Amino acid sequence: MEERYGLQERRQSNHAIHMEVFQVNPSGHLPLDVTSTDLVKRRLKQRHIQMIAIAGTLGTGLFLGTGEAIRTAGPLGALISFALVGSVAYSSLCSLGEMTSLAPISGSFPHFASRWVDPALGFAVSDLLKFYVPVEISGAQILISLWDSHHAAVYTVVLCILICATNIFGVIYFGETEFAFSILKLIMIAGLIIVGLVIDLGGAPNHQRLGFQYWKNPGLFVVAGLEPRYPALDNFLGILSVIAQAAFAYQGIEIVAVAASETENPRRNIAKAIRRVFYRILVFYILGVFIAGLIVPSDNPDLLAGTGFSAKSPFVIAMQISGIRVLPAIANAGFITSAFSAGNSFLFCSSRILYGLALRKQAPRFLTICTKKGVPIMAVLCSSVFAFLSLMNISSGAETVFNWFQHLCVMGGFFGWLSINITYIFFYRGLQYQGIDRRKLHYWNPLQPWLSIWGLIWCMLFILINGYSVFWDFDASDFLTSYLNIPVFFGLFLFWKITQGTVVWKPDEMDFTTGIPSCEETEGPTIPPKGFWQHVAAVLF
Repeated sequence: MEERYGLQERRQSNHAIHMEVFQVNPSGHLPLDVTSTDLVKRRLKQRHIQMIAIAGTLGTGLFLGTGEAIRTAGPLGALISFALVGSVAYSSLCSLGEMTSLAPISGSFPHFASRWVDPALGFAVSDLLKFYVPVEISGAQILISLWDSHHAAVYTVVLCILICATNIFGVIYFGETEFAFSILKLIMIAGLIIVGLVIDLGGAPNHQRLGFQYWKNPGLFVVAGLEPRYPALDNFLGILSVIAQAAFAYQGIEIVAVAASETENPRRNIAKAIRRVFYRILVFYILGVFIAGLIVPSDNPDLLAGTGFSAKSPFVIAMQISGIRVLPAIANAGFITSAFSAGNSFLFCSSRILYGLALRKQAPRFLTICTKKGVPIMAVLCSSVFAFLSLMNISSGAETVFNWFQHLCVMGGFFGWLSINITYIFFYRGLQYQGIDRRKLHYWNPLQPWLSIWGLIWCMLFILINGYSVFWDFDASDFLTSYLNIPVFFGLFLFWKITQGTVVWKPDEMDFTTGIPSCEETEGPTIPPKGFWQHVAAVLF
């Protein structure tokens, strides 16, 4: 297997030269070989990682955010925005998947940035991933308030404790929980799409056939209302205003690669999972937004009211209009479980990234402490603290807090994707310079490096235009939540670069072997399925 990558001679060379576990590389670079202190265990099975890849972070952004997108940009405008952002998310995941196929180790993309670009970049991007958990908890609490709006604090604390407990008990409990919730989410999104088709074709109790009626009236696009003298420009600005909403629905898609260090046969399973993500984007996101735009007009009063967050779900609105009585309550319960599941996945992701930082001395050493089951307990506990920021919804209003966290998450996610694509370009250049054939990796994409260049360009544009509307009608709160992460990111980058004296890696300095387990160490033999049900499981998982 080692000969496949052309790395065998490099590994022998590294073993010949003794390296201490925490030996820091010249020019301020970080320790690479942390195998003796990395105590997480590979307990996530193939079925776990496949379901996490397909539905792990499907949450409020998709199930509820589509209504806001249709209200703001119209059915076609929302579809264009989701398709564009989906292409950027896919390009970023392909870039990350290829790097993970070479190095399925703790730390994931922040460590890859430190390892192949500059340690300052890895440090900066890793600190922008804290608010995903509280935003999902806030979203779930908003949904619960439809049934009981008088005990917000109780529900918020319970959700926080449950999410934290799932991650504390062990990765196998996390895997089984996400496996079950992912199946529920797949059933729910498939059910919503089918119900949406039935409503559109006139099969609902009111027997009204919709077809493309709402694409004609009120129309394909909704103007932003910022440049009324230039309708075409106003339509374009309307589409731009949905970019953040679409990005929030996609973010967290990279969790499948973050879990590589705790996955059995990681190279094989991660490669299989990433190949399926394209179909996830096409079916769940693009088809879901398309159906939603058929069954609810963009000027529907429930969308325009801006109150009652779950009422913004186009599927729930369509059910209510068409006279379906039971399904809205069932859908609301499903939305709550999806928000819980997404928060659970985001806590896993943020804790493992924090653990990876600590392993390489970019965070306090005590964060490397693991339980006997291989759980980085201190990293999980520290990451869990941020979940309780969702309690801010009690004093400031759940929807207000949700919007604050959403804007912070979106910008942090853009910087995450940006760093992944930058890192891949350096990674690609380093492999070429050192004569390593990337086509022999378990996963590689023939469209590279153009995919990463596509993702890089759009991420830079997204960062600049996120929250652009504040420049027409300035609001200090919106401006801060939209652009605060920019000075934070560059402040962290400069802090680490100046204090540690780091420099950018050169192609001949990049290390593609130290601290990276060989294929023989991570990949077991492929066992062909036997019998009908094993063949079915092989297709599904």
